[in-house]
Amino acid sequence: TAIGRAAAKPEGLEKLAPCQLNQGAAAGAGDQAGAGEEAGAEAGAGEDAGDAGNAGAENNAGAENNAGAAGTISCPAVEGSLPAIPASAQAEVTRNLELLDTQIQEANKRLVDTVGQGGPNFVQNAILGPLEDKRVAALNRIETAIGRAAAKPEGLEKLAPCQLNQ
Repeated sequence: TAIGRAAAKPEGLEKLAPCQLNQGAAAGAGDQAGAGEEAGAEAGAGEDAGDAGNAGAENNAGAENNAGAAGTISCPAVEGSLPAIPASAQAEVTRNLELLDTQIQEANKRLVDTVGQGGPNFVQNAILGPLEDKRVAALNRIETAIGRAAAKPEGLEKLAPCQLNQ
């Protein structure tokens, strides 16, 4: 379903759902990774489907494989792009600017915590994509807060996408 929203919907993924228990010491790392990818493909419509595996449809040249060092996430600065903030909106704008910083810190922590997980698009689908969505929401709240007392700034969403620095 998730892939079908942006590209041709793959058919027949249901055949990947059956699993088996490997008897003996432990399943090989390849078996475990395969199970995660299959779970991600089955999760499909869930908001955190990328967490279960790498079933996303997007390619991201900046976020290759998550097998090496964690790197860091950098996002465009927002404060320098804001107009004068009315006093009545200052608290809400400040709260959302702090939230934007917190979101980056959480994404960087998640990046470190998930090193080696997922496939080639894991960082994009499980970290950068959801971070961008959260940033769009916070930026929209900033626009709305300012717009209640002054001219509403437009286009702050362009500051939502972030990138992985290796």
